[in-house]
Amino acid sequence: MTLKETQTEILNAIKKHQTIIIHRHQRPDPDAIGSQMGLAGILKASFPEKKIYAVGKQYPGFDWLGKTDTIEDDVYKDALVMVLDTANQPRIDDDRYNNGDQLIKIDHHPNDDQFGDPMWVSPEASSTSELVFDFYTAMKPELTCTAEAARVLYAGIVGDTGRFMYPSTSTHTMKVAGELMQFDFSASDVNQKEDEISIPLARLSAYVYENLTVLPSGAAYIKLSDEVLEPFKLGDESTSSVVPLPGRLKEVSAWAIFVESKDHTFRIRLRSKGPAINELAKQHGGGGHALASGAVAHDDDEIKQVIKELDTLLSKQGE
Repeated sequence: MTLKETQTEILNAIKKHQTIIIHRHQRPDPDAIGSQMGLAGILKASFPEKKIYAVGKQYPGFDWLGKTDTIEDDVYKDALVMVLDTANQPRIDDDRYNNGDQLIKIDHHPNDDQFGDPMWVSPEASSTSELVFDFYTAMKPELTCTAEAARVLYAGIVGDTGRFMYPSTSTHTMKVAGELMQFDFSASDVNQKEDEISIPLARLSAYVYENLTVLPSGAAYIKLSDEVLEPFKLGDESTSSVVPLPGRLKEVSAWAIFVESKDHTFRIRLRSKGPAINELAKQHGGGGHALASGAVAHDDDEIKQVIKELDTLLSKQGE
């Protein structure tokens, strides 16, 4: 099926259903929320007679990108469910996603977990927000994009490209960003908002730089246990804002940040400036992009194993 045929099939499914429920991944980032809220905004403007919902846990730090809806189970009956920016099913926020009449997946991560019909997965895209805007432009004039939808889609692209710094930023990404900026919102306000951090996160950033271990291979790592994080009083604030920090050091080529979860396992955030780290992530129950992946370490022994594997990977690259 061609891209145009897939996009047309998605639009036909939207037209067919009176109720549309949009999901995204757990512990969301600006792209997850931006693509979700952006698509919801486009569909509400295009089909005012339909019921459009965006579901998932609401995080106060992301209130500026929109608010999710609380819906009852029976709303899923005969509904179209769309899952955005979510590579695999265990990461979908709100496990009712399979309760609808039809399921569609739109994503830019490697398609290791194939679910939904149709699926539109483009790993070469910078973000799912970019794909949502591509969907809008491909289906004009049947779709309408509002200034608010453009604002949150722009925020999603800015977030997932690291402010257009990451290699996933293409000429098409810049074209989409430029077209979004033609809508009536302040791009500079969005950029400023995404650059802001709270005082607790600023203090955690200082802790990361002070306690980061950098190996001769260029591998770096830090473990953020509950005991470490407790004094920072982050509440519901995510530690995601500290993930890019090691990459600013010229001595660092790839890095792992281990963050303790409620079940006392450790979420692993893997990042790289060049060597692919997604195969390493797959060995520990994760996956993702070549330069940005996630996984899970169940104990200190597995943390040590991940560090050793990352060190070995970079040492071989340097040979």
